[in-house]
Amino acid sequence: MADQFQLDPGDLDNQKKNLAPRPRRAVRAMGGKPAAAEHALEEVHLSDYVKIMYRRRWPAGTAFMLVMLVVLVYTFTATPIYKARVQLLIEDEKSNVVSFKEVIEQDKATNDYYQTQYRILQSRSLARRTLDRMGAWDSFDSAKAPKKMSIRTAVASAVAPVFHLFVARKAIEPEQTGETTTQSRILNDFLSNLTISPIRNSRLVEIEFASPYPYVAANVANSLSKAYIELNLEYKFTASRDASDWLGERMGEQRKTVDASERALQVYREQHDAVSLEERQNIVVQKLADLNAAVTRAKTERIQKESAYEQIKAVQSDREALDTIPAILSNVFIQQQKTELAELQRQESQLSEKLGQRHPDMLKAKLAVQNAEARIQAEINKVVQSLSNDYHAALSQEQSLMHALDQQKNDALALNRKGIEYGALQRDAASNRQIFESLLQRTKETGISGELKVSNIRIVDAAELPQVPASPDKPLNVLLAILGGSIMAVGLAFFFEYCDNRIKSPAEIKAHLGLPFIGMIPKMAVADGESAPLLDKGATPNFAEAMRTVRTNVLFSSTADGGQSIVVTSSGPGEGKTVVSSNLALALAQTGQRVLLIDADMRRPRVHQVFSERQEPGLSNILVGDTKTGDAVRPTSCSTLWILPAGHLPPNPAELLGSKRFEDFIETLKDHFAFVIID
Repeated sequence: MADQFQLDPGDLDNQKKNLAPRPRRAVRAMGGKPAAAEHALEEVHLSDYVKIMYRRRWPAGTAFMLVMLVVLVYTFTATPIYKARVQLLIEDEKSNVVSFKEVIEQDKATNDYYQTQYRILQSRSLARRTLDRMGAWDSFDSAKAPKKMSIRTAVASAVAPVFHLFVARKAIEPEQTGETTTQSRILNDFLSNLTISPIRNSRLVEIEFASPYPYVAANVANSLSKAYIELNLEYKFTASRDASDWLGERMGEQRKTVDASERALQVYREQHDAVSLEERQNIVVQKLADLNAAVTRAKTERIQKESAYEQIKAVQSDREALDTIPAILSNVFIQQQKTELAELQRQESQLSEKLGQRHPDMLKAKLAVQNAEARIQAEINKVVQSLSNDYHAALSQEQSLMHALDQQKNDALALNRKGIEYGALQRDAASNRQIFESLLQRTKETGISGELKVSNIRIVDAAELPQVPASPDKPLNVLLAILGGSIMAVGLAFFFEYCDNRIKSPAEIKAHLGLPFIGMIPKMAVADGESAPLLDKGATPNFAEAMRTVRTNVLFSSTADGGQSIVVTSSGPGEGKTVVSSNLALALAQTGQRVLLIDADMRRPRVHQVFSERQEPGLSNILVGDTKTGDAVRPTSCSTLWILPAGHLPPNPAELLGSKRFEDFIETLKDHFAFVIID
């Protein structure tokens, strides 16, 4: 059947006009959901983690063994360290030398006070006092006594010589005066082995000292506690002594101040007659109140009399209006004269009816009426004059009282000014006297408290000789080594797995690439110069089974009618692209379908080597028109499989394969072959 295939390349231009456009086939995974979505729905099982640990067993095991080895070497070679503890009770103590200013300045917050005590326990001065008390400077010299062993110190001692080769370091001078370099080093080692641990919700504190020797640990802890109590008593004694000195100086100054203020008060008393100043102030105030009341009464009386005078003065010429004035109505003489006048006027009226106007009796009656009216007018004038006199008298009285009130106010203000000055001097003298008495009292109290050697710090539990070393804790270290080694091993395994971005399973293909999985082909080692394994020659059973599985998946995933084209490619050279394409073509051909394998790799073609054929003529020759298709396509040992070598390697393979002529050529081949495999 191989000899029956003939295709004239000259007919390609004519046949491509009659070719109906066909949709390109894309191989899809069986199922309607994308591969990434399927992967998102997959659950992670414990077996996945177990597989990761199995794949990374060598680095994980190495890390675990390394941690175990380091910890075990340290645990069984480190110098045993003993720890002795002393428990102290520190009562809160507040100084009360003077009420207005503390001689020993203490923080108001109790927490600050205790933090200060903890710092004192860790101070260099207390450590120096303890070493002096024990006489153990030579015993704690790091050049003569063993050091506290730890991983940190071991690593530091190993790195230090190398570090000093590159960095020149000068000896660190001690910060405190009179402290030598050796003493500074001893104190640093001493404090590094000392631990201060406050017990929560109590006033207890633990002093812990670590040493390779149990007796030294207990002795140092007890000596430090006693030295701390002695130091506290010294602080109190020093504070009391300083307070006494300060109070003595202040008392001398205050005594002079008291004398000066009392002399100033006495001089003021003598100059301003201020012996009975308070009684005088009371008299002046009472007199001022009386005058103020008298002025008010005089003003009221003046207003009343002024009103009466003005009223009668306004109607003095109007006899009828005068009759309505209260002063006129209340005048008995005027009222009697009005009664007589009325009687005389009645008699005159009766006589005028009987007698003439010039009759002596008539004239006598008129004269009597005139005299009565004159008497009434004279009395009215007296009343008006009396009201005027009363008004002016009341006005004069008011003015006199107002003047006296103003004078009294001035006297009161002057006396108040004297009282203010006198009160200021008196208060100053009393305040200075009170301060002096307070200083005198505090001086006596401070002198007594300075003689009392009572400490607010007590030893609750003294340190006992430790029987068991505190470190290294072998069971705990082994347990921590197992735990730490396991964590490091697991972490290292998953870290390597995270850094490994290679595809290792079909699920990762779907997850990372979003492509369907067709099959998995086992890796086969092919030496240089050897031909690739084929299904009918040199292939192992596993390889052959894998290729047939790929063929089956390709057949089942194909849904389009007519010839199909399949492109086999890879991300780089040497990944087995030619082996896969050749065996896939052979597997499809074994089903009885016509298959054409095209070598489109125009940089490193190998299909002709696999099938032991010539490279030219081939695909490139057909596309440029140098060769007919029938001359380039060659049969193989399989009757339904043909190959088309790459041909002459062109300088521009990408432009050649991307041309319209190549696309039309593939479409033409689909009319003659069921599958066109492009390598």
